[in-house]
Amino acid sequence: MPRGYVAVYCGSRVGASPAFRAAAAELGAALARENWGLVYGGGKIGLMGVIADAVLANGGTAWGIMPQFLVDKEQAHRGLSRLDIVTTMHERKAQMIAAADHFVALPGGVGTLEEVYEALSWRHLDLIKGTVSLLNVDGFYDGAAELFARILADGFLPAAEKDILHVVRETEELLALWQRHSSE
Repeated sequence: MPRGYVAVYCGSRVGASPAFRAAAAELGAALARENWGLVYGGGKIGLMGVIADAVLANGGTAWGIMPQFLVDKEQAHRGLSRLDIVTTMHERKAQMIAAADHFVALPGGVGTLEEVYEALSWRHLDLIKGTVSLLNVDGFYDGAAELFARILADGFLPAAEKDILHVVRETEELLALWQRHSSE
């Protein structure tokens, strides 16, 4: 049984940089090694498939949550520890948030942004307690980090909430963050 679950939001494509694929594989292996379960969108394609395969290859737990319309497009990973099929994207997101102890975005598209920003919004509202992080591979999230700093500077978030979003460059930083958070 995993010590908890980490929701990972990421692309259904691998992206242009080989570093994106490498980061997904590294994070997946680390989740398994540290006994964190993966909860994610359930896909077999893109970075979603890379991270799930890495978790499973290293003996970890990979739980996918996917709406039926994506299953029908043959995008579901059929080798997962658990695959929940839901009706809507809203159900998927709600179940992932309910299941997760921490939230991380790897590089991805607009769906990835929407999902991680929803988790960040819930963290701001104190509806969830876990950490929300961007794994800033090859500077992918530099613009998001700048926007978050601007949101703080312009008073749209109180200064006390400057630590509700963590922008990290390495998987090891995530592991250390989760360790600190669990000991608080």
